[in-house]
Amino acid sequence: MGSGLLPVFATPSVVALMENAACQLIANIPAGRVGAIENEDETTVGTRIAIDHVKACRPGCMVTATAQLISVNGRRYEFKVIVTDENGNLLATAEHSRFIVSSKRFMARI
Repeated sequence: MGSGLLPVFATPSVVALMENAACQLIANIPAGRVGAIENEDETTVGTRIAIDHVKACRPGCMVTATAQLISVNGRRYEFKVIVTDENGNLLATAEHSRFIVSSKRFMARI
């Protein structure tokens, strides 16, 4: 996916990578710890992302997204996420929110 006619790592792709980093962080929280999802029917959905996409990169560029869990408030998670390229250059930063939902109930409503 490019940005307009330009063959670059587009902002929607950056957002998807950032959301995935946050999901992976949640999935790796050990059972019994704050933020762990204990019910197998539950997952999280993204509810907000405020992104600053500050630098472009070409297709094939290796990028890394790193999520930091800032807070857990009931069913709501708040993250800071950064994306860097293989040279350590900052490509994007975001504040991201996710919310725990029942997978079955969520899918039944859409």
